[in-house]
Amino acid sequence: MAVTSESRTTWHGSLVEGSGSTALISSGATSFDVTWAARSEGQSGKTNPEELLGAAHSACYSMALSHALSGAGTPPESLEVTAAVTFVPGEGVTGSHLLVIASVPGLDEAAFAVFAEEAKTGCPISQALSGIPITLEATLR
Repeated sequence: MAVTSESRTTWHGSLVEGSGSTALISSGATSFDVTWAARSEGQSGKTNPEELLGAAHSACYSMALSHALSGAGTPPESLEVTAAVTFVPGEGVTGSHLLVIASVPGLDEAAFAVFAEEAKTGCPISQALSGIPITLEATLR
């Protein structure tokens, strides 16, 4: 069964002086204020498309890695995944860096590294981001 998820952004004004709000329509979970300054300079209390993309990437990767580990009989106790998405004005999104800290009983570092790398390439959001470099730093605790 296919699932289509919707978000909506309402924007007012020019790029530089304007502002908007992005709402998660499908879930109704929340909405986020967005501005160009938040995107190009970083601004507390407001988000940007890259932060939202990072949220999608970290959530998708967590699910892919958990699924792979569980399928191999070594389900994770916990996964902490941070996706740092870089935006350069005038260039666009230039990369996503996944930082993974995991607790997986019964798995050594070498085996974990294989699962971590395979999840990076198998994650649907990673596949959607195939036009940018995706780097990975994964460790067991």
